[in-house]
Amino acid sequence: MKSICVAAALLGSLACVSTLADQTGMSMRSATTTATGASGAELYGHICAGCHMVQAQGAIGAGKYPALASDPALKSLDYVAVTVLLGRRGMPAFGKPADPSFNFGEVHISDADIAEVVNFVRSHFGNQYSDKITAAKIESMPHPIN
Repeated sequence: MKSICVAAALLGSLACVSTLADQTGMSMRSATTTATGASGAELYGHICAGCHMVQAQGAIGAGKYPALASDPALKSLDYVAVTVLLGRRGMPAFGKPADPSFNFGEVHISDADIAEVVNFVRSHFGNQYSDKITAAKIESMPHPIN
């Protein structure tokens, strides 16, 4: 029974990705590996909200996804950026270089897009941190390897 549920979830994910690719005119490969040029709000909505929820309230269910709303841990630009780059406690690393062999389900976003989403989360959802991180600063941080 468990394998049927897992298979159904994977097929549902594939259908969602395929629909997104069709709607955006992108191939499945580019829809799942890169979000280049998107705003922080778009990146959050497409990548982060699935776990942290639309209003960043977090969730508990199949896993525990911390709330980002009014989160004092977001005070540190470096903490947030490194978390997105390298992942943390089950959260995937989004700073990995794009893998040409295409691993389904992995999302790779550019340093500029990581800066966008970090700045967005830190200035929305009850967070009022006004300092900004740049793509150049993200680029200078440790990145995971494939």
